[in-house]
Amino acid sequence: MDTDLVAALDIGGTKIAGALVDGDGTLLVRAQRPTPAREGAEAVMGAVDEVLGELTASPLWARAGSAGIGSAGPVDAGAGTVSPVNVPGWRGFPLVERVQKTIGGLPVALVGDGVAMTAAEHWLGAARGYDNALCLVVSTGVGGGLVLGGSLHPGPSGNAGHIGHISVDLDGDPCPCGARGCVERIASGPNIARRALADGWLPGPDGDATAAAVAAAARAGDPVATASYERAAQALAAGIAATATLVEIDIAVIGGGVAGAGDVLFTPLRRSLADYATLSFVRGLTVAPAVMGTDAGLVGAAAAAIALR
Repeated sequence: MDTDLVAALDIGGTKIAGALVDGDGTLLVRAQRPTPAREGAEAVMGAVDEVLGELTASPLWARAGSAGIGSAGPVDAGAGTVSPVNVPGWRGFPLVERVQKTIGGLPVALVGDGVAMTAAEHWLGAARGYDNALCLVVSTGVGGGLVLGGSLHPGPSGNAGHIGHISVDLDGDPCPCGARGCVERIASGPNIARRALADGWLPGPDGDATAAAVAAAARAGDPVATASYERAAQALAAGIAATATLVEIDIAVIGGGVAGAGDVLFTPLRRSLADYATLSFVRGLTVAPAVMGTDAGLVGAAAAAIALR
């Protein structure tokens, strides 16, 4: 029988999603479970197995020839293990081996979630047609991935392009990763909200103190909220410019919940980029919002699986 489909898994701290995907990137069968992130390793793997169980029960499963996993990181693609920061029960967890056991030994590709999003945006999204791209996920954390010379560049461990932990403020706040002044420590959603609150921004009557609420306040003209987004944009611009200078990218694609702020983020980001991306070969860099949305992880995991063929 023709094995023209791939299985895809998107594993994060909130949900575990799975799909059977065809060669055009269409998701034909879907399954999803909440991630029991505060429970032990086997409870989390149990949720993965339930998702895979739904996929293998489909009549289309016989057409699946490989599987791809996009996981919150860090991941170690060489060892087939994952240690997601937001899933404490998994440290060096042998995810590839366990998934292979569940799906009957099919080949499995593992990439970090930022790399998966990059694969999706390059295949079907905002980076399509670009040979050199950086894609960022700006959300609870800041992740990313690279396309170089027309191909996904995950690096030996599957983490290349992890822009969130480039230091852009040498004497800045300590980051949970152990460094100081990382892009993530300044530009992630929780840190945008934390800085706005520390500088005197007050949530509305509903008490919503998320980055989305800060964006709404900035849109309404609140100067403290605006300043917090401008600082985040500056950190992202510095990280993007450093990456562009190092590897010569043509486009930076930005997705994740924080990108939902729209012009509140993108206007100061483009302005700051002009201050940092100053050399002749990086001045023409395009910045665009991601378009693949919540399916990016699954589509990108499928792209990684297709590459195994």
